[in-house]
Amino acid sequence: MSTPTESGPVLDAASPLPPEIEAADEPTRVPLAIEDWLTVIIMGLLACITFANVLVRYFTDSSFAWTEEFSVFLMILLALVAGSAAVARDRHIRIEYFAESGSQARRKRLAQFGAAMVAMLFFLIAVLSVRVVWDDYRYEENSPGIGVPQWWYSIWLPVVSLAIALRAVGLFVRRGRKTTYGGTDR
Repeated sequence: MSTPTESGPVLDAASPLPPEIEAADEPTRVPLAIEDWLTVIIMGLLACITFANVLVRYFTDSSFAWTEEFSVFLMILLALVAGSAAVARDRHIRIEYFAESGSQARRKRLAQFGAAMVAMLFFLIAVLSVRVVWDDYRYEENSPGIGVPQWWYSIWLPVVSLAIALRAVGLFVRRGRKTTYGGTDR
């Protein structure tokens, strides 16, 4: 007697890859190593800043004033860079019940629709955040913690939002070319 096979997707986008499947990224025009290295650099900076601040606090009972503000900025930048990598790798949050069910054509349309919506959202964020950067620059806003120009921080929102939007456009194109999707043909 054979055991019944599972009717759902064999491997969804949120599942860890089993050892027999090589964990290779889809080929992209812009290398995904950019986001990977930025993540490593940002995490390294966060670790160094935090460690230095802990040492200074331990030995002097005071801390560097700039560490909290800079750490918050780096964490936000890290989230945006990781979001770009998630979009490029098609590992963003979705409801698998809808995304992985139905015919190949339906899954293809849903994958393209999701990529198009992500692209539209981040293009909109990029455009609207340019105004924020301009206002920070024009009105000479300073950061509350250490008093550096606020646009030094805010300039990265439109830049990384544009990068995420372009990654989503690339995903849209790749999903348009792809013929099979996770799961079985139904």
